[in-house]
Amino acid sequence: MKIGFVGLGKMGAKMTERLLNGGHEIAVYDKSSDGIKEMQKIGAIATSSMEDLIENLPEKKIIWLMVPSGKPIDENLEILLPMMNKGDIIIDGGNSNWRESQKRATNAEKDGIYFIDCGTSGGIWGLENGYCLMYGGELEPVKILEPLFKTLAPENGSIHCGPCGSGHFTKMVHNAIEYGMMQAYAEGFELMQNSEFDFNLEGISKTWMHGSVIRSWLLELAGNALSEDPKLDSIKDYVQDSGEGRWALQSAIDFDTPVPVLAASLFTRFRSRQEQTFSGKMLAALRQQFGGHSTKKNT
Repeated sequence: MKIGFVGLGKMGAKMTERLLNGGHEIAVYDKSSDGIKEMQKIGAIATSSMEDLIENLPEKKIIWLMVPSGKPIDENLEILLPMMNKGDIIIDGGNSNWRESQKRATNAEKDGIYFIDCGTSGGIWGLENGYCLMYGGELEPVKILEPLFKTLAPENGSIHCGPCGSGHFTKMVHNAIEYGMMQAYAEGFELMQNSEFDFNLEGISKTWMHGSVIRSWLLELAGNALSEDPKLDSIKDYVQDSGEGRWALQSAIDFDTPVPVLAASLFTRFRSRQEQTFSGKMLAALRQQFGGHSTKKNT
């Protein structure tokens, strides 16, 4: 297939390369000319603008967006939609809010353009291992896109989740589960680190990868990190979030669903970004007030 691909960051560039390796023709565009040049070296068609990208595509156009969620998606759609025709397809492969994807699909539908929301998992390892794809949208365009999904995903690694919005909803839940798993691993390893035993944490993580009920790719990655830095001395305990955990927590509230593990793991990430907390100071002050317990002073 011949498609346009917009966004050549860490994920987009590797996905483009995998599609090229699978025999597809890919016209690429990115704000960075360096990214375009790198893809051109491995066989992509370089374009200089969105208009140029559209001109390099066949009559029935397919464009895959791999840009940050929110405003960047809308900015791209504002440019692309007026240049596209009835029956053309736009895929948002990023981590967008599922409710926003529903609105974008409704807006595109006014002009007869299909909008597909495709949650994409695989990170920087996707080029080699394939990408797990969770997509939502009408069945007609989904069937057209099957060759792309087949190339990008490993065997049994893609699923049509339902109408538009369902793909990004599924990816949101996927990432919320990831939050909880990461938090559980982090706490378990800290407990071993703080114990009286001089544990070989790298060795334990790699042993758990054989036969243990908690083996996973995340555990394998933990082993890789410990192999590179056994005490993680080079890493600051500052953990960012990209939004999916917040959206999942809000969705849980909307649908009256208890998700205590997700809530705790998300709030732990918030806590990691604070040098000191007012709540912690208040706790110390209260203990001093009612029990005369000593406090530590800031210097």
